[in-house]
Amino acid sequence: MMNAMDTKRLTTDDAARGAAIIASGGLLGIPTETVYGLGANGLDSAAVAAIFAAKGRPQDNPLILHIPSADWLERYCQDISPAAYDLARRFWPGPLTIILKRKPIVPNTVTAGLDTVGMRCPDCAVTRAIIAAANVPVAAPSGNTSGRPSPTTAEAMLEDMDGKIDAIVDAGPCTVGVESTIVDLTTTPPRLLRPGGVTLEELRNVLGEVAVDEAVLRLMSTNEHPRAPGMKYRHYAPKAPVTVVSGDAQGTARYISAHLQPGDGVICFSDYVNFFSGFSTQAIGPADDPQEHARHIFEALRAFDHEAVKRIWAQSPDATGLGLAVTNRLNKAAGFHIISL
Repeated sequence: MMNAMDTKRLTTDDAARGAAIIASGGLLGIPTETVYGLGANGLDSAAVAAIFAAKGRPQDNPLILHIPSADWLERYCQDISPAAYDLARRFWPGPLTIILKRKPIVPNTVTAGLDTVGMRCPDCAVTRAIIAAANVPVAAPSGNTSGRPSPTTAEAMLEDMDGKIDAIVDAGPCTVGVESTIVDLTTTPPRLLRPGGVTLEELRNVLGEVAVDEAVLRLMSTNEHPRAPGMKYRHYAPKAPVTVVSGDAQGTARYISAHLQPGDGVICFSDYVNFFSGFSTQAIGPADDPQEHARHIFEALRAFDHEAVKRIWAQSPDATGLGLAVTNRLNKAAGFHIISL
């Protein structure tokens, strides 16, 4: 069991203090455009191990290294294809993680023993400044207890991590709201391992053919080894069980309304809240606004942990564009318990 520590609250003016925590082997809550992350020196095995301990994270779930610019790739990766730089020019800083062959300098604790590593340049100026000042890559998964919904505000991260980490930098709410897209460039064709803020369609515009890993659409089995974070385990889950209902928005609203029982809660599109009068609801934005869905889905899942709901129903967006990332998170939160209409 970890000893409780005094978790300090830093502002965006405190990059030097944040960098000092990273450089000294500490744990720092870092803001990004996707979600808040739990950061440590990615070259320090002991610091990385502390991430796993704070989160209660399975050891076979690899981490992502965060860097301030693409010119750091050669420090930690080898056999870097031109496609990696094409993606970096198009999407970095931004919500894209690129899987590449790692150099020996990257510890096994980061990669879960794989010969590859995920690299990302986050679209958050203070976090890039912290990384540059510490002069080491920052290993960082989402800043929640393993399995819970990811935090999109400093307050949400502190629900899980207050007393377990040295400090957190508060830069306000995240603008994207779901974790980065992960694309593996060590395979032919490149393979989407996790949908996120960069859509599959956008990747294909740069790379041409991009395969979609089966783990995007189903739960991995216990004997499968994940090549990227978030692939194998039930993730993003609130305490109450979740049932996802997919299909036409009005049809899913009618289905959920007909099956609600006392004590149920509903994650729904804001234009269908009136279908669930008398029940606790969390609206994630209009049915046709996937950007709003992404910004609010984790907030909605977390909100029900503060209510005594027995079961959560969720309307599912279309699995296209950014909607693929939102449906992936919902389906994982539900353990792939999905009703398709």
